[in-house]
Amino acid sequence: MNELTITVESQPSEEERRKVIDGLVGYNGSQTGDASYTSFTVLLRDPGGEVVGGLLAEVYWGWLHVDALWVKDSLRGRGSGGKLMATAEREAVTRGCRSAFLDTFSFQALPFYERLGYEVFGELVDFPPGHRRYFLRKSLEESAGSEPPNGMHPTPLHDVSHAR
Repeated sequence: MNELTITVESQPSEEERRKVIDGLVGYNGSQTGDASYTSFTVLLRDPGGEVVGGLLAEVYWGWLHVDALWVKDSLRGRGSGGKLMATAEREAVTRGCRSAFLDTFSFQALPFYERLGYEVFGELVDFPPGHRRYFLRKSLEESAGSEPPNGMHPTPLHDVSHAR
């Protein structure tokens, strides 16, 4: 009988990564009856088309997970982050989401997310050392159709995935 081996790989192939993800999604679906999982990206572009901000999101089990949100330093504080979040939340609702969750660090954007209606439900102290990691959630049912804060008006999400 051949023995199994364990390796640590810094740069596994996309096929290897996909194998792990597909295996997990398949198992989860067998336990929940729902293996649907989609992702989308909301991009902020300058007039020249350069990406100056964006949001990476996943949708599964009726939840929006905001994986990453970034806005170029020189554009922060002008409402772009709120517009990206509002656009993602609206898109998530169209995909059947009722709630959202995300995480942020004490040196990042906790007050920003709280202003958007997110509530802390957990935290890790001293992660990274000297800081905290916060886990937040929000009901999208309560805010569906509501105007974003500070009079922001998000632009519609356009699916351009076919352009790749």
